[in-house]
Amino acid sequence: MSFIKDTFLKQKMMRTVLKALLVVLIAAVYFNGLRVLLLTAVNILFAFLTEYLFETKINKKKKVSEALLVTAILYTMTLPVSLPLWMSIVGIVFGVFFGKMVFGGFGKNVFNPAIVGRCFVYINFPEPLTIHWNQVPSLGDFPGGFAKWIFPAIDTVSTATPMLAFRNEGIDPSIKDLLIGNVPGVLGESAKILILLCAIYLIWKKVASWEIMAGCAAGFTGLSLIFNFMGVESIPNPLVGMLTGGFILGAVFMATDPISAAKTKTGKWLYGIIIGLVTVIIRGFALFSGGVMFAILIGNTFAPIIDYGVNQAKKKKKAKENEVARA
Repeated sequence: MSFIKDTFLKQKMMRTVLKALLVVLIAAVYFNGLRVLLLTAVNILFAFLTEYLFETKINKKKKVSEALLVTAILYTMTLPVSLPLWMSIVGIVFGVFFGKMVFGGFGKNVFNPAIVGRCFVYINFPEPLTIHWNQVPSLGDFPGGFAKWIFPAIDTVSTATPMLAFRNEGIDPSIKDLLIGNVPGVLGESAKILILLCAIYLIWKKVASWEIMAGCAAGFTGLSLIFNFMGVESIPNPLVGMLTGGFILGAVFMATDPISAAKTKTGKWLYGIIIGLVTVIIRGFALFSGGVMFAILIGNTFAPIIDYGVNQAKKKKKAKENEVARA
């Protein structure tokens, strides 16, 4: 305990997020196997080493942020269970260093470091991130992954994940399977119903913005319905679309990152809507099947501009009200 007190900055908000993430992590282990714990431990270790070396040697600080634990676990949840450890290490080191430390450390980063790391491995190592998947047990196959190191690999690439199955063959996945987590994919695709419960918990604890989550859902639903009405076959109905891939995980845990997200109330809505819109566009028309990570980075880019525009609009409105009052 003394090591933790001497090494980590105490961050109450991050500890609340960690409690929610532990639920997601347990579900990921059940549906993917005990290798999830190894992958998580390795990512936490190298995230810690990257931030610790930077903070102690360059910034001359004695402690690192507890937020790096959230970053490492979230990053792990965006990976397939079979990803080679060295690839995972490269991604988390890149994400923490170039997504956080080069901006000056905790509280100064423009982009979500977990997403930065995931994008890096996704672009540089596309095959293990988009093709190599493993079987998952059904909910009733207890103890599931708690008694298995890793489940067998899936050979049929075209039907490996619900998103790829719809995109390549037009197959609609089962809503029940999507909610429970009985589908192959990245670790964060496990038990989406638990992620939704975590969203309620985080909103209740006031550590995550419900406006951003609602904005993501509104933007995604609105544009999906428009494309559905137009008969665009590459866009599934909104419910299926939100439950496939990492959209729910991204909207609940990553888009709501208080550092890289918009901070004004109106800005949060606009920021979330942008993420929802861009996710639909990338998924439906771009080469990449999973668009939420790119959408969040784009949202991170525009977040300061959105807040600036909202604040300027408020100043102008207030100035006009003062002029009217003086008149």
